[in-house]
Amino acid sequence: MASFLISDLHLDETRPHITRAFYDFLAGPAAGAEALYILGDFFEVWIGDDDDAPLPQEVARQLKAFSDAGTRLYLMHGNRDFLIGEDYARRCGAELLSDPSLVELAGKPVLLMHGDSLCTLDEEYMAFRQQARNPQWQQALLAKPLEERRQIADQIRAVSKSMNSRKAEDIMDVTPEEVVNALRDHNTRTLIHGHTHRPARHRLEVDGEPAERIVLGDWGELGWCIKADAKGLELIHWPTAS
Repeated sequence: MASFLISDLHLDETRPHITRAFYDFLAGPAAGAEALYILGDFFEVWIGDDDDAPLPQEVARQLKAFSDAGTRLYLMHGNRDFLIGEDYARRCGAELLSDPSLVELAGKPVLLMHGDSLCTLDEEYMAFRQQARNPQWQQALLAKPLEERRQIADQIRAVSKSMNSRKAEDIMDVTPEEVVNALRDHNTRTLIHGHTHRPARHRLEVDGEPAERIVLGDWGELGWCIKADAKGLELIHWPTAS
């Protein structure tokens, strides 16, 4: 039985075709899967489990039906939806997955990450990441009224977009040494992550042994997933309906 991995759908009310493509994925290729791993940035923004907007409510219903049918569902935080909590995971029938996590896929240990923690050359982002993952900072944000949180989220997105437009491409990619360190620290030779929106399979070497880093793509004109079964790990893409 196959498992599937996806990342960076950035679900948002302004991109309904991506939401439809995701539902089609659940009903199609992923139907009856052993497990589905969502490796962060599932939503474009997350302001708290108490968000009463229609999109997160409908997504939760779809995922609960999917998991109730027998597929194990795992949610990992990304840099856009790091505030997803246990309450929303429960409503989806999902388990929150720590970043990083070591799991068995295709008969071998595989390290799963969102990928943002590997981009250490982006010092501005890493400083924000450290602040945003602080429990006290999160509690203070979640204590604010919903509408104020929506405004703050819009401001953060605008600042992020402006900052990223001025950064060199290599700064926003993973730091090779961090990839090697992550694989070495977890005693595995396969890493899967998203975040960078640069889908590819990268061969590398760790302590004289062959290793691989597989990068999931974001969902836009194309949908991306990794299929893991007895045949191995396959990076797949297909057009999404616009």
